[in-house]
Amino acid sequence: MAEFTRITRDPAIMEGRACIRGMRVTVSMVLGNLGAGVSIEELLAAYPYLQREDVLEALRYAAWIAQEREMPLTPAA
Repeated sequence: MAEFTRITRDPAIMEGRACIRGMRVTVSMVLGNLGAGVSIEELLAAYPYLQREDVLEALRYAAWIAQEREMPLTPAA
């Protein structure tokens, strides 16, 4: 896995989904807000415990995840 110091995954927090710094704030929530048109500044105002670098790392993490390639398995003959 690439080095993401602000992204954590813990089965005891949000069912193991990728979160920001161990908080109950998921990467998907951050990305969903940005995708819905919420600006970084608006997001930081709404969630004062988030930092700008948290949001930027969530974007880098999403880009890294999107690079994954899946190879379809061919059934054995």
